[in-house]
Amino acid sequence: MKILGIGSRINHPEYGKGVITNVSSKEYWVTFIENGLETIAINSEFEVIDAAENEVDTISFYDVEQSLLSMLKKWSDISEIVPIGDKWKGGKIILEPGQAGLANKEIPVDTFFHKIIMVRDRLRVMEQKINASSIEEIEKIELQQYITRIYGSLTTFNVLFKSQNDYFVGEKSK
Repeated sequence: MKILGIGSRINHPEYGKGVITNVSSKEYWVTFIENGLETIAINSEFEVIDAAENEVDTISFYDVEQSLLSMLKKWSDISEIVPIGDKWKGGKIILEPGQAGLANKEIPVDTFFHKIIMVRDRLRVMEQKINASSIEEIEKIELQQYITRIYGSLTTFNVLFKSQNDYFVGEKSK
């Protein structure tokens, strides 16, 4: 079976006409006229309207893009997409003053969550910059301990995360 290259046009029985925009070892990424982007198995049934030469290496554009994003996340303050727990989507936080006569303040949970993620991302960048700096090792350790305690203080907000993999983790009890 010959693998089609990027730019090949196909007609799929379910999705209709489309153009192959990426190729991996197991599937084509096809942008269909009426159904948008879909991935289909290379060996699935479809009609080839116009075959482009397969000039794709074993590394796809997607793989290169993911590697670049990984490096940018590691060395800049670019934020990764961290999903909020489904039960909190569209919710709000209500701050009620203890002093009579003052109005409540409502904050969308999504906005609050985004701010927490920004704090976490900036802490990570600070941590990386400290580790890469030329300051004394003992100072690095002390600063790392402060950062770990900050993460520990932020564990209260773990309830907002969809995945436990994204949780804040502080110093473990001894």
